Amino acid sequence: MDTEGQKQQHYVITIGRQFGCGGREIGRAVAQLLGIGYYDKELLVELAAKSGCDAAYFEAADERRPSFLGNLWSFNVGGYSSANLVGNVGANSIDDIYHAQSQVMHDIADRGSCVMVGRTADYILRDHCTVLSVFVHSTLADRVARIIARGDSDNENAAAQLANKKNQLRADYYNFYTDKRWGEAASYDLSIDSTVLGIEGTAAVIAEWARRSLSARCR
Repeated sequence: MDTEGQKQQHYVITIGRQFGCGGREIGRAVAQLLGIGYYDKELLVELAAKSGCDAAYFEAADERRPSFLGNLWSFNVGGYSSANLVGNVGANSIDDIYHAQSQVMHDIADRGSCVMVGRTADYILRDHCTVLSVFVHSTLADRVARIIARGDSDNENAAAQLANKKNQLRADYYNFYTDKRWGEAASYDLSIDSTVLGIEGTAAVIAEWARRSLSARCR
């Protein structure tokens, strides 16, 4: 089991990303370069395992802000209660899922350094461990090409519309649960365009930046 001192040495690189910019692949490549864990959809799998619910339940609510018309609740923005939320998700509340997911993120961060993609991880973990927050973006043309290449849309117009829709959902979710603005450079430690260097090149830059940032913080 980690000591408190060991836990403090753990770091998490969080990857915010525009839809279609390759953020998931970049995050996985960064984790491989640094030899640390990687969590994207894996967060939902772990949440499902701990709660006893089907993963599809969490997938449907993934990175969605709650509806004021559909749910009434009280919540503690950016954190979670001391109650055991995992295993008691209940009431089909997206807010309950957010808090349970926050607890899972804390548990994962306690186990070791890793990369986490999306889901306001930078905000949830801000006071829990060392966080290096990154936002990855790219040109619309680059995103459209990638969206079509992976089969999410079959033409440029549909791909652009899908990108805009997904980005709006992510922005609404991030802006609702945090005191920052999704995609704005000031909300992150590093904002980087993946268009020029591509997946591997962008990952290499982020990994080297992370090494230097961690070294500087230890001085």
